[in-house]
Amino acid sequence: MTEYTVGPDSLLDRMRRACIGAFSALIGYSLCINLLMLTSSIYMMQVFDRVLISRSGETLVMLSVIAIVALSTMAALDIIRTRIMFKVGAWLDDQISPVVLGMSITVGLGREGRKTSEKLRDLSEVKTFLSGASAIPILDAPWMPVFLGFMFMLHPLLGWVAVCGAVVLLVLAILNDWITRHSSAAASAASAKAFGFAEAAIQRADVVEAMGMRGSILDRWDRLNGTALAAQNMSGARAGFLTGITKFWRQLLQIGILGIGAWLVIGNEMSPGGMIAASILMGRALAPVDQAVSTWRSARSAIDAWRRVRSLLDREPPDTTTTELPEPNGRITVQGVSFVHKGMDRPALRNVSFEVEPGETLAIIGPSAAGKTTLSRLLVGIDAPHTGHVRLDGMEISRWNSEERGKYVGYLPQEIGLLGETVTDAISRLQDNNDNLVIGAARLASVHETIMNLPKGYDTPIGPGGSALSGGERQRVALARAVYGGPRFILLDEPNSNLDAEGEKALQRAIDILKTCGATVIVVAHRPSILRHIDRILVLQDGGVRMIGPREEVLAKVMPALAKSPAPQPTVSPGAASETPINPTGAGEVSFG
Repeated sequence: MTEYTVGPDSLLDRMRRACIGAFSALIGYSLCINLLMLTSSIYMMQVFDRVLISRSGETLVMLSVIAIVALSTMAALDIIRTRIMFKVGAWLDDQISPVVLGMSITVGLGREGRKTSEKLRDLSEVKTFLSGASAIPILDAPWMPVFLGFMFMLHPLLGWVAVCGAVVLLVLAILNDWITRHSSAAASAASAKAFGFAEAAIQRADVVEAMGMRGSILDRWDRLNGTALAAQNMSGARAGFLTGITKFWRQLLQIGILGIGAWLVIGNEMSPGGMIAASILMGRALAPVDQAVSTWRSARSAIDAWRRVRSLLDREPPDTTTTELPEPNGRITVQGVSFVHKGMDRPALRNVSFEVEPGETLAIIGPSAAGKTTLSRLLVGIDAPHTGHVRLDGMEISRWNSEERGKYVGYLPQEIGLLGETVTDAISRLQDNNDNLVIGAARLASVHETIMNLPKGYDTPIGPGGSALSGGERQRVALARAVYGGPRFILLDEPNSNLDAEGEKALQRAIDILKTCGATVIVVAHRPSILRHIDRILVLQDGGVRMIGPREEVLAKVMPALAKSPAPQPTVSPGAASETPINPTGAGEVSFG
């Protein structure tokens, strides 16, 4: 996989140096192709001015042979140039797409942004532009003065007409971009909003159907799509108006060149062959500008897409260690951790400190919005604390290389999404399948029998995100994924939210086995039933630790206090429970969230 480094020797700098040879070849081929495009004009002049006058068949044959050879060479060079452009586009995608995907995953970790493959689509758009016909005018445009020079050689008046025509076409192209840019952007934004709404509705089709929201969905879609269509119509109308003017001017120039050429022939200032050649040269000289007008929108779109890709690549990746560290024992140390979500004034976590020893189990409980999920993300290294430290065996876990860290960390998140095509893919974390490890993880999670009852066992397709499985099956397969490979630290965020009584028993057995194996297990719990197999309990409220200690001591203080209001925040020591009971729910419910 390509590595991305920031600094003077970044990926983009290395790619720029690597492309010098390919782009030099493209420039050379473009020069030869454009020179050979003069073949038709020169052939026409010689036929009119020499062959028809001398009536020499031998001259006609030789001229025709020379023209065929020249055109064949031009076609061969054009094929080679196209293949080079395609290979450059494919190479660009091959080199950058893994980096873009990796950086997109890194950016997607932040809660403030959507988890999307938009940048990969942008890169694909750039590759398509480079590999297609839209980039040809860019390579041909620098050689337009060559054709204009031949026009001046035929007659200065024809040269100045061609120059003026090219300037007007260029102004029309710039005007087209200036007039349609804002309306095109508005149309794209409105269309994206409409299709985003439709995609969300399709993904929640069960909710839409169950609660009779189909009519409301269609009405809202009609309004959003109508806004997008109106913006597209405005952009299309403006572009169509300028395109019509451009076509009119283009045809007018063609007629004008023929008319002026005929006038010069009548005045004996130019030969009839020169008049025909001037018409052909005029078309060739203005072709890059003419093509730029028609491909301007795709070029602008590709440039904007590349800027978005660059903005992603310019982000400095997390500073992670590349040194291979020894296998940890699983000791978790949290010291003075505080964290504030982007755009929020109130911290989600405030001065949180505790330790968990290898082979110990800890439950984190507390009311909703207490900071449990935020703390979970910090514990597994997804986010880094703004102040304080989260360490695994003394190593700052967020700065540990994720590939190495993943060997020793298991994570079961609240929102379960399975990756891969089959059950085996989902459990093995998309690694080279080791059947023994996969089956061992499934047995530990007590989901082996369930998997064997599926149509194709471990080879059963799971659908996008595991949609082919039930909620309970997804959660138990995700538990097997979390324990795959024997990690030393496992964090389970509400692992029993979708489980029935049998699934809860299986979960409790898995926790007991992990504890026996010396793994560190932290469970974020809302349902008290899972606490019976936990060594210690941490009560989190308002982003701070309100109580921590052995299970019996904490429950003895928490349960009688359920009907009371919260007490002031006590001083917490990692080894024993606080003396002040609190109400973790703020209500008289037997619940932790």
